Amino acid sequence: MVYSSIGIMAMLVQLIINYDVLMNRTSSAISRKNKSYRRFLIGSLFYYVTDILWGFLEEHKLSKLLYADTVLYFMAMSLMVMLWTSYTTDYLDEKTRFGKALKFVGKLFFATSPITVIINFFYPILFDVTSSCKYIAGSARYLILLIQIFLFLLTSLHTLILSTSTTPEKVVRYRAISAFGLVMTVLVFVQVYNPLLPVYAVGCMLGTCMLHTFIYEDEKAAYRIKLEKLLEKEKESKQALHNARAAANTDPLTGVKSRHAYLEMASSIDKRIQANEINEFGVIVCDINDLKGINDTLGHEEGDKHIRDGCMMICKEFAHSPVYRIGGDEFVVLLERSDYENRDILLTEFDEQVMHNRSLSLVEVSAGMVIYDPQTDSSFSDVFERADKKMYERKNHLKSTK
Repeated sequence: MVYSSIGIMAMLVQLIINYDVLMNRTSSAISRKNKSYRRFLIGSLFYYVTDILWGFLEEHKLSKLLYADTVLYFMAMSLMVMLWTSYTTDYLDEKTRFGKALKFVGKLFFATSPITVIINFFYPILFDVTSSCKYIAGSARYLILLIQIFLFLLTSLHTLILSTSTTPEKVVRYRAISAFGLVMTVLVFVQVYNPLLPVYAVGCMLGTCMLHTFIYEDEKAAYRIKLEKLLEKEKESKQALHNARAAANTDPLTGVKSRHAYLEMASSIDKRIQANEINEFGVIVCDINDLKGINDTLGHEEGDKHIRDGCMMICKEFAHSPVYRIGGDEFVVLLERSDYENRDILLTEFDEQVMHNRSLSLVEVSAGMVIYDPQTDSSFSDVFERADKKMYERKNHLKSTK
C-alpha cells in the first residue's frame, strides 16, 4: 500500500493547496484567466485516482481490474499532458506558430491514446498484466514516456527563454512553469526505468505546488495591489468631487453658502412642499445698504470689506440657520430650529444693531422676514418674493429716516 499512500498524499496536498481554484472561489478576473489551470488540476486529479487504484489493485492481485485501471492510467496521463500544453500556451498567450503547434501536438498525443489502448487489447504493445498481477511494459510505453519527456522539456526550455524578455512581474511566473517542466522531465525519465515507482504522482504534486505558489498566489497578490490602487484612486476622486462640491457651495468672499447651494436648497424645499413634507420655515432676505457708494468713493476692496462685515453681522444674529450669499450685496437666511422659534426677537435685535451701526457709521443691512404659509405659498420663490418685498420696504424706511 506504499504506492497508493504516496498517491493519496499527493492528491490531498493538491486538493488542499488548490481548493479555492478547484471550487472556483476566486474573483471573476482571476477565475477567467485560470480556466486552463483549473482544467489541468482536474485532469491531474483523475490521474491520481487511477494511480491510487493501481497500487491498491496490484496489492490485492486483482489482475483484470488492474488491467482496466492501467488502461485508464495511460488515458489519464495523456489527458494531463494535453491539458498541460494547453495551459502553458494559454498562460503565455502563445499565438505564434510554435504555440499553436505545441497545443496541436498535445491534442494529437491524447487523441492517439484510445487507439493505442484498443490495439493493446489484441497486441500488448503498451503493457500487459499477467494472471499473477505482474506488470509487463511494452515498447509503446517507452515511446509514450519519451514523447512526454520531449514535450515537458520543450515547454520548459521555451518558457525559460521567454522569461528573459518578459516584464519583471512575470519572470518568476514563467520560471515556475519552466521548473514544472524540468521536474516532470526528470521524474518521467525515472519512470521509464522504474515503472513501479509513483514518481509521476510526486512530480505532479511538486509541480502544482510551484505553480500555485509562484503563479496563482503571485497573481492574486498583484490583483490585490491593483484593486488597492483602484480603490485609492476612487477615494481620491471622491475627495476631489467632495472638495469641488464644497467649493461650489461656498462663497469665496464671505465663507457662507453660495448661490449654487441656495438654488439646491430652494429646489429641495420645492420638492418637500409638493410632497407635503414641510410645514414651517422662515426666510429673511438681507441687502447691504449703500454698497455702490462705498465702491465708488472708497474702492472695491473697501466694498468687499463692507460685504464681509454685513455678512458677519447676519451670521452672528442668526447663528443657528444657514446663510446664503445670492448676489453682490444680497443674502438669504433660511430660519431653522431655535432661530425660527425666536424669529421676531432676533429680527428686532438685528434691526436695533443696524441702528447702532448707523450711529457709528458702520455697515447697515436691510432685512425682510416672512414665514411659509401652506395656504398661499406653492413654492419657495413665493416665500422669497414676499420676504424680498419686505426687505425693500425696510430699505426705503432706512433711507427716509437717514
